[in-house]
Amino acid sequence: MKIILEYALTLLVVVVLILGLQLTLKAFEVFDVSMQPAYREGDYILVNRLSYLFEAPKQGDLIAFYSPGSGHPLLANPFFPEYSTQYIKRIIALPGDTVEVKGRLVFVNSQPLSEPYLQEPPGYNLAEITVPAGSYFVLGDNRNNSNDSHRGWFVPSEDVIGAIWLCYWTNAFPDIRIAAIPFLVIIIGIFSREAAPQNVLAKNPTQKRH
Repeated sequence: MKIILEYALTLLVVVVLILGLQLTLKAFEVFDVSMQPAYREGDYILVNRLSYLFEAPKQGDLIAFYSPGSGHPLLANPFFPEYSTQYIKRIIALPGDTVEVKGRLVFVNSQPLSEPYLQEPPGYNLAEITVPAGSYFVLGDNRNNSNDSHRGWFVPSEDVIGAIWLCYWTNAFPDIRIAAIPFLVIIIGIFSREAAPQNVLAKNPTQKRH
């Protein structure tokens, strides 16, 4: 009975941890090139769902959000929405800001942005527009290969999932997975070594401890 209770408690802890992580962090695989060079196709990122619990998004933030017209996940599936219904982009302008694109530069409130993170500057123009209240103007860093707000849509605040926290796997270093194998072998070896003396003592209760 004691062993059953221990297993049940362990399982409960694991379930609580998994649910807690799903409520606070969300893992995404990057499926397109719109955010290069920051994020490449095939990268895996973590999004912090609690980023904007106590503060509003800021200009320059990298966010994940529900794509236009996709709606929100069903209540029956709150933790694992389909990847295809989310985008990742950079916030360029906040509610009430004006945005204009001309001469391969982006202007916010008539001031040109310094954007060293770009793959390449925009090859399109956009007449000055004002960001509606409660919404954000977003662009991809790969400006000429991104479906974003320059196509005429904004991101409502309620559609923001969270801020991109980190990239925990990138295709820029494809050999890192192989390099991790020796570390896993070492860790398994350490645990095996620690467990071995206990097993020997259990089989030989008269053996002296040193």
